[in-house]
Amino acid sequence: MRGDGDGWVVSDSGAHFWGRYGAAGLLLRAPRDDGSTAVLLQHRAPWSHQGGTWALPGGARDSHETPEQAAVREAEEEAGLTAEVLVVRTSVVTAEVPGWTYTTVIADAASLLATVPNRESSELRWVAVDEVAELPLHPGFAASWERLSEMTAAMPLDAPTES
Repeated sequence: MRGDGDGWVVSDSGAHFWGRYGAAGLLLRAPRDDGSTAVLLQHRAPWSHQGGTWALPGGARDSHETPEQAAVREAEEEAGLTAEVLVVRTSVVTAEVPGWTYTTVIADAASLLATVPNRESSELRWVAVDEVAELPLHPGFAASWERLSEMTAAMPLDAPTES
């Protein structure tokens, strides 16, 4: 079953969306030294769909996964982060066409965690929330960023304690 979500869904308009069962991404937040909040972004590899843009670690959901499970799995695959270092706060569908959804899973970490990019990333970077919109964002992420930033601004960080 693992990996059975890989594949394109074609909408009625002919647009292609990755993930046979939808897709999910992890909006991971953490406190910066100055007390402000940063989010982890992925600079997509040039060869990938919408390569060269910035977005969330994420990807296709498998048939047996919840959006939360898929987002956490993708964050482990693409950034080397494990479920133990984050607290999932909430999920929101940020894109939807008939037969396909993209769910953003909002989670918190205790600190700006070290990451290990895989081949799908040119770079992973912790970005101050107020600087995200200055980057060349993936069109889907750009379309949802204002809504997501407003949601997260109203949500205090709730990170696991570091041991």
